[in-house]
Parts: sequence; structure tokens; C-alpha cells
Amino acid sequence: MADGTAYGDIGDQDLLARHVEGDPDAFGELVRRHRDRLWAVALRTLGDREEAADAVQDALVSAYRAAHTFRGQAAVTTWLHRITVNACLDRARKAASRKTAPVDDAERLEQLLEPHESASAPAERNDLHRQLVEALGTLPADQRAALVLVDMQGYPVAEAARILDVPVGTVKSRCARGRARLLPLLTHLRPDGDDEKPGPERNRTQGASVPSAAGPHRTDPPDTGQSDSAAAKGGGGRA
Repeated sequence: MADGTAYGDIGDQDLLARHVEGDPDAFGELVRRHRDRLWAVALRTLGDREEAADAVQDALVSAYRAAHTFRGQAAVTTWLHRITVNACLDRARKAASRKTAPVDDAERLEQLLEPHESASAPAERNDLHRQLVEALGTLPADQRAALVLVDMQGYPVAEAARILDVPVGTVKSRCARGRARLLPLLTHLRPDGDDEKPGPERNRTQGASVPSAAGPHRTDPPDTGQSDSAAAKGGGGRA
């Protein structure tokens, strides 16, 4: 396989085109560029390392085989993320139908939100991570995916909408419903005295987003652009 530096400043879309034309290394370079973020999304969405690894593998196989369907209506990274999220949602729904118990492996949960920092993070932060991921596991898969993208990964709402292939308003609604369901489970994590705040200050606290490793969630104006969705909608199945 060619070294990634051999591709220099070649963009993702050109790499995908080279893959379609038969370049044996172009898709591997795309994977090298994007695998860390795809893995982070899958791991935080599913809460299980083996399931996340399988979902990413399913997604990349689907993307590899469906590359010829890409029409450039969205960024390649958005297309890859959409396929990955759909693979995760497919696995999450199957797990829910089997009534799988929530993941409770402490060492695994400590790494979900900040996988590269958990070893040196304060004990209090690790404990918050565990409780947050356990709470996320109680949400429906679509709400969990929206919160992972917006509140944990820090994607703008418009970009999350493109990844999920739904309207911006749907992402906002899923995030709002997910936060509302999480709030009773995470109320005890608020700073001391929040319950004493009167009026608007208390309301703002109660409306806060999920604690995020990527900072506060961001919102963007509605995006009316179309996106490449054919491969993404089939990304959940194992090739």
C-alpha cells in the first residue's frame, strides 16, 4: 500500500474518484484520514468496543462497494459519517430488540468520551463520563446519535443533519427530547446550589445540553442542500 504522503494535497473527492477508477490505495488513504472520527462516533453511539468496531467495518465495506454512487452532493467525510451512523443505528436497534442489558464495564465506559485522556483525567471526570454514557444508553438510538454528533463530537446542527440525512429541525428535536430524557438522570451532576437558583437562571440550568468533551453544541441556519444518501441508507447491513 502506498504511503499516505504520496497523495499530497489530493482531496477526498478526488481520492474516491481514483478508487472508483481502480487505484488500489486511494480508499485506504481515505480510511487513514477519517477512521479516528468514525471510530469515535461509533464508540460513543454504541458504548461497546466490539460493536463499534463491527459497525465501522460494515460501514467501510459498504462505502468501498458503493463509492461509484457518490455524486458529490455532500462532502466525502459527511457521506462516510452517514454510512457509519446508519450502521450504528442498525446495530443499536437490533440490540434493543434483543433487550440487551446496558454496558456496565467501568474501564470501557471511562474511555468512551475522552479515550485519549481517561488515564490522566481526574477521578471526578471519569465518574461523570461513566454516568453520562450509562444514561445515554437509555435513549432511543436516533436521539443518542443526534446527541453524540452535536453535544459530544461538536458538530454544527446543520452538519449533523447532513450526516443523519434528516432535516435540521429533526436533529434539534431529537437533541431536545434526548436532553429532556437525560436531565432527570443527570440532575445530581449539576453544581451545588443550582436547585436554589430562582427564575431564568434556574431555567437556563435545566435547559443545558449534555456535558460535552467537544464543548457546547453549536447551531447553524437550516441547510436545504441535498446529499448523497443511497449508499448511506444501505450502510447498516453487513456486506
